[in-house]
Amino acid sequence: MNRDEVDARIRAIVEPFNKKNVAIDEDTTFAGDLEFDSLTVMDFVAAIEDEFDIIISMNQQAEIETWGNLIDAVHETQGA
Repeated sequence: MNRDEVDARIRAIVEPFNKKNVAIDEDTTFAGDLEFDSLTVMDFVAAIEDEFDIIISMNQQAEIETWGNLIDAVHETQGA
């Protein structure tokens, strides 16, 4: 699966979490732009893990601040 396909699938997942319909680009932040609290992040990560059948470690989560970081992390985990 290429990076664009990962991006498209995660965009479908984020819709119910994106309550303010924020326009998402590579630099969109989860805490700042999307205003995700820690519970929302946990639910969102769980949905991504289910969709892609992967595990995103707590260390990886700590490094993911932007949409681009997330796409890269899932894409790399997919390839592993």
